[in-house]
Amino acid sequence: MPDLFPDLKPYATTQLRVSDIHTLYLEECGAASGLPVVFLHGGPGIGCEPMHRRFFDPRVWRIVLFDQRGCGRSRPHASLAANTTWDLVRDMEQIRERLGIDRWVVFGGSWGSTLGLAYAQTHPERVAGLVLRGIFLCRPQEIAWFYQSGASRLFPEAWSEFAEPIPEAERGDLLHAYHRRLTGADELERLRCARAWALWEARTACLMSNPSLNEHYGSAFTALSMALIECHYFVNHAFLEPDQLLRDAGRLAGIAGTIVHGRYDVICPVDQALALHRHWPGSNLVVVPDAGHSAAEPGIRRTLVRAMAELAIQLQ
Repeated sequence: MPDLFPDLKPYATTQLRVSDIHTLYLEECGAASGLPVVFLHGGPGIGCEPMHRRFFDPRVWRIVLFDQRGCGRSRPHASLAANTTWDLVRDMEQIRERLGIDRWVVFGGSWGSTLGLAYAQTHPERVAGLVLRGIFLCRPQEIAWFYQSGASRLFPEAWSEFAEPIPEAERGDLLHAYHRRLTGADELERLRCARAWALWEARTACLMSNPSLNEHYGSAFTALSMALIECHYFVNHAFLEPDQLLRDAGRLAGIAGTIVHGRYDVICPVDQALALHRHWPGSNLVVVPDAGHSAAEPGIRRTLVRAMAELAIQLQ
């Protein structure tokens, strides 16, 4: 079983207008007549990368990737207007219909797992399978763990740099303090805070330091959309009702599904994966013993590739 498949290029790209405001970048790779799978990137606000195409055997899968509202190659960049979880769920349906796909596999990690669950619970009849990594249930306790108190005790040096842009008097609620600055009029302050926000995530994503991830997340273009859109979603509880993704997990019964999670995931602790597994009838949980959060972790890469190969056998 390969670690990742070789680099490949899209055979089709388009800019899909999904609203009066937003146009999404959309691409297809692999086998045009293959089993359809849609890739959901993390963040929200990060966008897709070439590596994301490589989890799938291009001889088997029709691979659909898109940059969600406000990020990557979608336009307008870093826009919060009409940008909610349910707007993204509707975008997925527009994409599916535009491509003439009846049912597809949904593959997503971190925020992509949140969106994948929201979509599958809304449209279970359109989902042939789910492969989800780094489960993020987006409940208040998960937001507080990463942005207020919890992960801070495991990465105190990086946490000090994350908290530094916020005055001491406002550090009792860092999420809203960041939101005020990221949505403020001071452009230099916005960029400073965006970079601090993005680098906090980059520095905690892997079991071992990953300089290339720090460089990617720390770029002004990525940091601004990532920090602004993430903060917008998180101050709004990801536009979800309390415990919604666990409450409605029964709707996934009968959908083939694999949950992949790193044992030492600091961004999204593994108890979220276990909670989902317990609420999702028939799901398969794989905890990777030597991995953190990132999909680039070697053990997670191998497990995701294996999960897709096993799912292809079930669906063919």
